[in-house]
Amino acid sequence: MTRLSTGGRIDRARPITLHFDGIKLAAYQGDTLASALLAHGVRIVNRSFKYHRPRGVFSAGVEEPNALVHLREGARGEPNTRATSIEAFDGLVSHSQSGWPSVRRDIGGLLGLFMRFMPAGFYYKTFIGPGRGTKAWMFFEHFIRKAASTAQPPMLDDPDSYEKVNAFCDTLVIGAGPAGLAAALAAGRSGARVILVDQDNALGGSLLDQPAGGAGDAWLQSVSDELHQLPNLRILTRTTAFGAYDGEVYGLIERVSDHLATPPEGQPRQRYWLVRARNAVLATGAIERPLVFGNNDLPGVMLASALRSYLNRYGVLCGQRVVLCTGNDSVYATACELASVGARVTVLDLRPTLPEALLAQAKAAGVAVRPGTAVVTAHGRRQIRGVSVATFDAVTGRTRGAASVLSCDVLGTSAGFTPTLHLWSQRGGRPVYDPQRLAFLPNTTAVPLMFCAGAALGEDGLHAAIANGFAQGAAACIAQNIGTLAPPALPSDGWRREALMPSAILAQTGDAAMPAFVDLQHDVKRSDIDLAHREGYVSVEHAKRYTTGGMATDQGKTSNVHILSRLAELRGTTLGDVGTTTFRPPYTPIAFGAIVGRELGPHFRPTRRSPMQDWHQAHGARFIDAGAWSRAWYYPQSGEDIRAAYLREAAHVRADVGIVDVSTLGKIAVQGPDAAEFLDRLYCNAFASLKVGRLRYGVMLRDDGFVFDDGTTARLGETEFLTSTTTANAGPVLARMEHLLQTAWRSMRVQVTSVSDQWGVIAVAGPKSRALLQTVCTVDLSAQALPNMAFVETQIGDVPVRVHRMSYSGELAYELYIPAGFAQEVWQILIDAGAKPYGTEAMGALRIEKGHVAGGELDGRTTLKDLALERLASRRKPFVGAVLRLRPKLEDLARPSLVGLEVLDRQTPLKSGALLFSGGKPISGHGDGYVTSTTWSPTLGGPIGLALLAYGQGRIGETIRCVDLLSGTNVACRVVAPCFVDPEGVRQNG
Repeated sequence: MTRLSTGGRIDRARPITLHFDGIKLAAYQGDTLASALLAHGVRIVNRSFKYHRPRGVFSAGVEEPNALVHLREGARGEPNTRATSIEAFDGLVSHSQSGWPSVRRDIGGLLGLFMRFMPAGFYYKTFIGPGRGTKAWMFFEHFIRKAASTAQPPMLDDPDSYEKVNAFCDTLVIGAGPAGLAAALAAGRSGARVILVDQDNALGGSLLDQPAGGAGDAWLQSVSDELHQLPNLRILTRTTAFGAYDGEVYGLIERVSDHLATPPEGQPRQRYWLVRARNAVLATGAIERPLVFGNNDLPGVMLASALRSYLNRYGVLCGQRVVLCTGNDSVYATACELASVGARVTVLDLRPTLPEALLAQAKAAGVAVRPGTAVVTAHGRRQIRGVSVATFDAVTGRTRGAASVLSCDVLGTSAGFTPTLHLWSQRGGRPVYDPQRLAFLPNTTAVPLMFCAGAALGEDGLHAAIANGFAQGAAACIAQNIGTLAPPALPSDGWRREALMPSAILAQTGDAAMPAFVDLQHDVKRSDIDLAHREGYVSVEHAKRYTTGGMATDQGKTSNVHILSRLAELRGTTLGDVGTTTFRPPYTPIAFGAIVGRELGPHFRPTRRSPMQDWHQAHGARFIDAGAWSRAWYYPQSGEDIRAAYLREAAHVRADVGIVDVSTLGKIAVQGPDAAEFLDRLYCNAFASLKVGRLRYGVMLRDDGFVFDDGTTARLGETEFLTSTTTANAGPVLARMEHLLQTAWRSMRVQVTSVSDQWGVIAVAGPKSRALLQTVCTVDLSAQALPNMAFVETQIGDVPVRVHRMSYSGELAYELYIPAGFAQEVWQILIDAGAKPYGTEAMGALRIEKGHVAGGELDGRTTLKDLALERLASRRKPFVGAVLRLRPKLEDLARPSLVGLEVLDRQTPLKSGALLFSGGKPISGHGDGYVTSTTWSPTLGGPIGLALLAYGQGRIGETIRCVDLLSGTNVACRVVAPCFVDPEGVRQNG
C-alpha cells in the first residue's frame, strides 16, 4: 500500500496529522481515517466480534463491516465508528477497539482454534439449558461479553450540543450521485421546494470514484453550479437519511461538526432534521456484494469498488500485486486504472467467455485476464499473501481440477450490486427479486409517494442512471418544460451483462473452503446458515436472529443477499420466495444525542414554577420535581436534614398554623348550561345537587371502573364550576374531558378550560389557622359563617381572594385562591401575620396520618372499594365506569384494600413497595399486598404507612410482616384503620 504522488481529490496543500493506536499518520484534507490507514500500510484495524480474527478495511463507505474504531478520547469518545466514513482532521485520535495486548497480537485470537466448536447458537446451547438456570447464564455472560470484540462507551457527560430542525418541502431527494443530482435538477427547475441530501461531504456519489479531471467532473461541476443557484433548492451534505416514516416524514442526521476536533462555539455537533415532504426521490445507489470463499475475511480482501475509490479519490494504491475476482463487467475499469499507476493486476472472471472488446481493453492496459477462473481460498496469517485459484464451472457453481497459487497483496471481489432500498422498505415495501438483474428491486407502486431512481431502481450504467433520475425528479413534481440534461461523455460502466452471482465459490465436493464468511461483522459462516436450516430456522427472520447474520451496525448491507441465497438453496426454492428481512430505522447508526437534542437535564421538559417560587428560593427551600412542577420540598434550618425539617414543619401544623404552596394542583373551569350534568357523568358522585358557594370532593373513574383521579369542585354559579385535580393528572384529566365532549357527548353545551396558571393557591392549616386568617381577611370566617366545604369571597390586603374551607391535613384548614400575579404578596402577608411555611414532605406526612389517598394509592390499579370510597358512588345516576366497576373480580373481598400500618418496634422505617406477608406464612411470591405510602409520624412518634392488603378491613389488629426483598428488611407491623389522627373529624370540622 502506498500514497501516490499525484492524483486523487485530496488537498495536498493542506497536510494534517492523525493518530491511530498511538501511531502518528500523515494525511491530507479530504482523506478519511480509512484512506489514511491504508496509505500508511496499516492492515489490521480491528479484531472480529466472535473469533477475534484480524480484520482490515473492507469497503470505502457506510457498508463497512470490519474497520470499526473508537474515535476521539474522554467525554467525546465514540465507539463503533466506521473508519471509512470518518473525515480526517488535524489532531484526530482513534484507537482499535479490541485486542489484548494489541490488535496485532491479540490473545483472544486463540478462540479461532476452537471455531468448529463454536457455531451459531453455541452460547445458548452451552450456557443456557436444563440444569443450568438463569444464575449460571448470568455468571458466564459477564465473561462472554468481555470476550466479545466490542468497545465501551464513555461514561462521562457528552460536552457537545445537538439541535433539532423541522423542515418542509415538496420533494426530498435522497442521494447526490448521478441519479440524485439529475432528479434534484429536474425538480428544482420546476419551481418546487426541493431538499437534496447526501451522506458524503461532497456531491457526486460514484462520480467521485472516477479519475479526477475527466468528463464526469465537468458534468458534475456544471450540474452542481446550477443546483446551487436555484433559490428553491436546499443542499445538505454530510447528512444521512436514516428513517422513512408514515405521512412522508423522514429523519435526517446532519454531521455539522464531526469533521472538526471540537464544534465551533455556539455550533452543535449534529443536527436532527425532521422533514415533511410531499414526496421523495430515492437515489441511494447500490452496494457492491463480495464473494464468499475460504478465508475471505483476511486483511487485504476488499470490495473491488473500494480499490477504485481509494485510488481515484484518495490517491492510495492498496496493493502492488492485485487480484480481482468477479462475475460481471464492473471491475474492468478498476483493473485498468490500477494498472495505469503501476500495479500488476490479474482479473479472475467466473464467466467462461468474455466479449472481445473487454479483453482488448484489459490487454491494452496490461491487465491479465483469466476467464472461467475463481478464487478458492485466500492465504495469509495477518494479511493476504496469495490466493488459490481453480477453474470455475458456471453451471454447477463449483471449481474443478487442481488449484494453483497466485501471489498477491490485495484481493478485490465483486458479486454484483444490491440496490440500497432500506428507506423504501421502511415504508412497508417488500422488494422483488429480479433474476435478470440479479438483485432485489422495488415494486414501483408499493410506496406511491417515493420514486426510486438510478441504481436503486436497478438501472445499469451511468447514462441510464442519469436519464432515469431526471425522469423520476420530473415525475415527482409533475414537471413540464424543464429542459433536458445530457450525461457526460464517459464509457458505460455497467455490470449486468451475463453476470453471475454465486452464493459461494465451492470446491468439487460442493463445500466451501473453511472458514467462508457470509457476514463479516458477526463472524457468521456459511456453515452457520446450514446449521440454522438443519435446526428448523427456515424463515429468513428466524435464521437472522439465530445466527445474528445481517444484524449489527452494517444491517446486512454486504451480507444479506448471500444469506438469502444460501437459504434458498437449502430450501430448494428461489431467492424471490425466500424474501428479505425487515429493514428498520436507522439506516446507519446514529448518536442518541442527536435524537435527544437539547432536551436533557433541566431542558428535558419545561419546568413549571409556582407564583411563590422566588420566595421559596430566597428562603432556602429545597425543591423536588412533581410532575412538570418544581415544588418546595422542605425548609431546612440550622443544617437540618430532610427528616428533621419535615418533622418540625408537620408538628408545627398540628400545634399552630402553617402554609403550603399548592398552586401546582390542576384547575379546570367547567362552564355552560350543561356543566352540572357533565360533571355528574364524569364523577362517580353527584354535582347537580351541589349548591352555589359549596365544595364537594369527587372521584373520577376510567371506563374500566378503576380510579383515575380525585379532587375538589367548587360551584361558582349555576352554570360555572371550578374543578381541581392532582398535580400529575391535570393534563390527562383535561384531555379526557375534551375527548368526551368531542366524541361521546357532542351535544352537551359545555366549555372546559385549564386555568391552572391563572391561580396561585395557598393552603392554610392548623388549629390556629382561622384566628390568623381572621386578622387579614375582611369577612367572617366563623364555623357558622363558613362551614366546612364552603367558600367565600374576600380580600387580603388589596388582593381579591376566594377562601375555600377544606382540609387535606386533617386540621382546621383553608385554601386561598389568589390571582397568580398577587399570590406572593398574599403569601408574605400570611408569613408576616405569623404563619410558618411547610413543604411537600411535611404535607405528605400529614395526609398519611389522616389516611387521605394520593399518588401511591391512586396508581391506576385501585377501585373505589379498594380505597373505602365506594360510598361516594351514586346509585341514582350513570357515570363513567359505573358498570365495569361492579365486575365480580373487582368486588372480591380478597382484593387488597386500604389499611394503615403501625411498626411494632416504633423505630424501624417502612419502605414503600414492601410486600406484606402473614406472620406465620413463608416469605415467597407476591404476598398479601404491598405498602403504598410511608412516613415517620411526628404526631404518633414512630413510623407508619398506608397499604393495600387482601381482606384488609377484616384484618384490623393482625400482626403482619412488611418485607422489602431488595434491601432485605423484614418489619413487624400491626394492621390498623387508615386514619391515624382524629378519625372523628373534630379538628377539621371545628
